[in-house]
Amino acid sequence: MGRAEVGTPKYLANKMKAKGLQKLRWYCQMCEKQCRDENGFKCHTMSESHQRQLLLFADNAGKYIYSFSKEFSDGYLEVLRRRFGTKRVSCNKVYQEYIADKNHLHMNATRWLTLTDYVKWLGRTGQCIVDETEKGWFITYVDRSPEALEAQEKVKKKEKMDKDDQERMMEFIEKQIEKAKKEEPETVYTELKKDEDAPLKLDIKLSTKRKPETEVLGTTSKRALDSDNRDDSIFKKPKPSTSRSSSKTDKKSALDEIMKMEETTKEKKNRKDYWLAEGIVVKFISKAFEGKYYKQKAVVLEVIDKYRGKIKFLDSGEKIKADQAHLETVIPAIGKPVHVLNGAYRGCIAILRELNENKFCVTIEIAKGPLKGRIVNNVDYEDISKIHDE
Repeated sequence: MGRAEVGTPKYLANKMKAKGLQKLRWYCQMCEKQCRDENGFKCHTMSESHQRQLLLFADNAGKYIYSFSKEFSDGYLEVLRRRFGTKRVSCNKVYQEYIADKNHLHMNATRWLTLTDYVKWLGRTGQCIVDETEKGWFITYVDRSPEALEAQEKVKKKEKMDKDDQERMMEFIEKQIEKAKKEEPETVYTELKKDEDAPLKLDIKLSTKRKPETEVLGTTSKRALDSDNRDDSIFKKPKPSTSRSSSKTDKKSALDEIMKMEETTKEKKNRKDYWLAEGIVVKFISKAFEGKYYKQKAVVLEVIDKYRGKIKFLDSGEKIKADQAHLETVIPAIGKPVHVLNGAYRGCIAILRELNENKFCVTIEIAKGPLKGRIVNNVDYEDISKIHDE
């Protein structure tokens, strides 16, 4: 059979089929037939073959819808896994990649009416992490393959080992500090007080008795004669006596230097670009949801993938999933407990002691753990947050 002549309806239909995607409203999923226009689709629906397919669908509609929905979901997730992996991406971008294949299964044959409904279903079933932003819905694929689970276990074991080593180092340093304190009692310095009416007295004793000249000459000659037998030890310089205060100062400065170095190391190691933690109070600063939750306070119920969390608003009790970029920390009143979210003391529970509004920082006191009682100055607002009281 030869090719259709140029300009004929058959030629135009072949061109449109070769092009790929056509209008979805003129596609029949049961018959897997794409019509060119409304008239062609109408003729197809009146055909005998289409009527037979409708009878088969009417006998077991649930089976067909389930099959179509599963095929669509498997294809969509396969594109998401293979093309984007575990990266956070717009759901519509993945959909455009999926429908680029003209043989794909159309969404109007599935149980979901819109792509938004399908994305919400993925979030409810735990197959993807879903969050809504001003630019639309974004999804992140949750890889549950054996290889991925094994890699996650290795990472958790390594983090646990690093944490154990850090805790042992902290306990060793605390023991050394306590030992130094016990060996040297703390010196108490008092203020010098003087009575203003009391006269100033100088007790200077001068020897006025002079020896006879003959005695002095005899002594001089005797010293000259004994100069050869003089002990060499008198020529040695006496060692300077070190006072207790100087030794204490040296020990204190050494301890301060060790603590400073240890705190700098912890600061570099524990400073991360994510800070969410369960049980803290945050403020929602995004104007999403038409500004419904803008500037409202919420408690973090669960941390999802480090950068996102499930929050519950304190006023309304509603729960949503939000990115940390849409949240900010809350500073409580002085004397209230806070959770350290970043920096050298990340993960510690502390008490807020002072507030410096000019420098946007606070002073805290560690309340639990081996560092209990330590005062930490110049902690940024972003590094701590209020702990929710049940």
